[in-house]
Amino acid sequence: MTFSLGIVGAGQFSGQFATLFQAHPGVGDVYVTDLLPERAEQLAAAQGLAGTFPSYEAMLESKEVDAVAIFTQRWTHGPLVLQGLHAGKHVYSAVPMAITTEEIAAIIDAVRATGLTYMMGETSQYNPATVHARNQIAEGAFGRLFYAEGDYVHDMDLGFYEAYQYSGGEKWKETASYPPLLYPTHSVGGVLGAWQTHAVSVSAIGVVDERGDGVFDKEVSRFGNDFSNATALFEVAGGGSFRTNEFRRVGYPSHIRESRFRFFGTEASMEQLATVALWQDKKGVKDISELLEPKPTMSPDDPSLQHIAPELRAAFTSGSAPVHDRERLPRAFDQLHNGHEGSHHFLVDDFVTAVNTRTLPSVNAWVAARYTLPGIIAHDSARQGGARLEIPDFGDAPQ
Repeated sequence: MTFSLGIVGAGQFSGQFATLFQAHPGVGDVYVTDLLPERAEQLAAAQGLAGTFPSYEAMLESKEVDAVAIFTQRWTHGPLVLQGLHAGKHVYSAVPMAITTEEIAAIIDAVRATGLTYMMGETSQYNPATVHARNQIAEGAFGRLFYAEGDYVHDMDLGFYEAYQYSGGEKWKETASYPPLLYPTHSVGGVLGAWQTHAVSVSAIGVVDERGDGVFDKEVSRFGNDFSNATALFEVAGGGSFRTNEFRRVGYPSHIRESRFRFFGTEASMEQLATVALWQDKKGVKDISELLEPKPTMSPDDPSLQHIAPELRAAFTSGSAPVHDRERLPRAFDQLHNGHEGSHHFLVDDFVTAVNTRTLPSVNAWVAARYTLPGIIAHDSARQGGARLEIPDFGDAPQ
């Protein structure tokens, strides 16, 4: 059983996923559309895709397309997802799910009403540290988990200026100021992807940027944002807390590891830094760095990555780590590039399997809401000087 797929957005990220979707035995024809038609044509030609559409609307009207995969700019996802669902298409969306509570609620309502598959492609769901912590939690190795930390630390100077210029055109500074806490899923999702709970309240602090180059400038920003760094402390259901950092001005080698995690329980703890990861209990310390280290599947000098800033290429070249269970994946993926610490193969397979078996994917609409909404509320808290705010919850996915 197969379905056809339309790629929405032919930018720096989508080409990597187009390859994987096209190689998956559960997917048939793959099409693409982009606001810049020449980019869609270039991607279709380079990857041998089935064809292009002149617009997203034309793609949604076509009976040749069963599902869409959205790889557009991060603040556009909510409305595009809703368009896709209302047109009768299954939807895979890059992160974040949306940027307002209302958009998230509307997506959940649409998924419930249509019965269609929705999945958010959160890479931290399969971050090796999250996978290992999830396995250890399932075995009870932590005892009672009561605290965790998740960081997404990526300095703007390490490739983000080029990325925003590529996607934003002449007015790129207006969107390069995207609020860090509205892109929370790499940090929040990495924690909650292991710890089966959800955030119920938050207090957050934002750090006003001082670079003075027109990025993170309230007068320039379409989001009215001048925070370049932010920290949020969340209370979780059932007792406990976790802290996340979203840093865009930071002296840290994000090309080595941009997401990192720590988990603390009554019987054991786990801590990950840029180049080392440790498992600790009351008896001692065990280095688990090798277990969590993905092996590259392609060179950062590969011609397919020439349009991507060198500092960002590591996110597209990482393979799987020993902790990853690859047995469930199609063998067609064995020799294909992976990315974001081994997550891309699993995310594509999750969505394809969910569509073809009509089962819930790992990061379904209800899970995606729990990964995204805490950051939206945290940004409001930061703008209110750290006020503690309650976080709405849409509950668990219906079984």
